[in-house]
Amino acid sequence: MLNTLDANAVLEVLRPVQDPELRKSLVELNMIRNVTVAEGEVRFTLVLTTPACPLRQFIVEDCERAVKTLPGVQSVMVDVTAETPQQKALPDRTGIDGVKNIIAVSSGKGGVGKSTVTVNAAVALAQAGAKVGLLDADIYGPNTPTMLGLTQAEVKVQPGPQGEILEPVFNYGVKLVSMGFLIDPDQPVIWRGPMLNGIIRQFLYQVQWGELDYLLVDMPPGTGDAQLTLAQAVPMAGAVIVTTPQTVALQDARRGLRMFQQLQVPVLGIVENMSYFIPPDLPDRQYDIFGSGGGEKTAKELELPLLGRVPLEISLRQGGDRGIPIVVEYPDSASAGALRAIAQQMAARVSVAALS
Repeated sequence: MLNTLDANAVLEVLRPVQDPELRKSLVELNMIRNVTVAEGEVRFTLVLTTPACPLRQFIVEDCERAVKTLPGVQSVMVDVTAETPQQKALPDRTGIDGVKNIIAVSSGKGGVGKSTVTVNAAVALAQAGAKVGLLDADIYGPNTPTMLGLTQAEVKVQPGPQGEILEPVFNYGVKLVSMGFLIDPDQPVIWRGPMLNGIIRQFLYQVQWGELDYLLVDMPPGTGDAQLTLAQAVPMAGAVIVTTPQTVALQDARRGLRMFQQLQVPVLGIVENMSYFIPPDLPDRQYDIFGSGGGEKTAKELELPLLGRVPLEISLRQGGDRGIPIVVEYPDSASAGALRAIAQQMAARVSVAALS
């Protein structure tokens, strides 16, 4: 037992306290900093690996309990901040300056709510304090401007040394680039693979993204050119697969998941969207419109985490149509809670991968 109450004693008593995700000592990870002791008050900074840490309060309470075991401690003040780690570089793929982690949100088939999950997860990460960008790679069906309330926005174009540089638009704390800003609302994009490849690379490398903790990429459904271009161009922190409990959606989701694995992109987990319907006049009831348990069963079979189950609520659809994400308009709703938890799980698994 240390008899002197000083910074060293505080660090020693905190050494056994671990990050629950990384399972390593907070002290050894340099997550405990700026320790001061004055007249029985102990103060230090806890530096988390993501602003969206799902276990933030748990870690703080563990630290407080440990420090209070020291004799002479009258109070403990924990200042919490975050430093998002940089995803590991790959020799054959070029990163984006200032962007720490790139996460693809994908699905095997259309209509499963992938864009809804992407938009709300991006906004939830921004609400937690992260710097977030969203790249709409669904070139043929760009819907994210509508969902973020940016249908009237215009992307500014600036000259650069390598050609034109796009300046992303901004709302709800998220920077966005989409094909929807470059074409008329009713204009179809009738392109073959090479042109699709070119615009996705432009969205990656010729956009003034600035400093980002996370760049979420809303992928088109399927296993085509867009997925291949992204996976081969940039080092990716991981991919998230969105499905519904319905059998045909799960079948396609498995194909999409296997594609990312074959391309050596880590799969962070599965999101089951439209898990059940909650009627607005009977909020205590649930109806399994698309079946039940499919996402959990698939996750277990493939030995992957189920990041969350998002219920289907009318307000979720209405918010997407009006351009107000449900995590903003109805933050206490069941859907918003599920989507925030999914964003936290995504961020936590990215941190684990980067620091492993």
